[in-house]
Amino acid sequence: MKTRIFIFAALLLASMFVSAQKFAYVDTQYILENIPDYQTAQNTLDELSMEWQKELEVKFAEIDKLYKSYQSESFLLSEDMKTKRQNEIIAKEKEAKDLQKKYFGTEGDLYKKRQELIKPIQEKVYNAIEELAEEGTFAVIFDRAGNTTLIYANEKYDKSDEVLAKLGYKAGGLNTNE
Repeated sequence: MKTRIFIFAALLLASMFVSAQKFAYVDTQYILENIPDYQTAQNTLDELSMEWQKELEVKFAEIDKLYKSYQSESFLLSEDMKTKRQNEIIAKEKEAKDLQKKYFGTEGDLYKKRQELIKPIQEKVYNAIEELAEEGTFAVIFDRAGNTTLIYANEKYDKSDEVLAKLGYKAGGLNTNE
């Protein structure tokens, strides 16, 4: 009997502890969209990406032109000339693919530029969320924009605007420090 009372008391105490935990959520995508520096950085990345993509398209169009020219003239060329033209096409393809990897690879220029421009902003947001969690004694703050699935979220627990306020912004990307 004492064991049952002890278990019941322990469960009651545990349920009171769990119900005392505070949870909140933020929408980091919403927060970032309301920070002008993020929009500027994103626009810079988009412009760079388009510029580099156009450069690659020109190179691949040149390769395609060389290949079509080779196909139409191949019956007129000697074996040495065929080999030379094939090697030229292969070298141009390799050059274009290397450039593509340099720009868009996993450790490429676009990745490095993103780290340079976006990461500091994301760190500020994370620090503001961490500060808000400590001030509000939240046990957990979920990110509604990430991979975490929320089936239901009461809007009163959305702390996204408070994070923006900690960063000195409000919805619409307006800086409250100006």
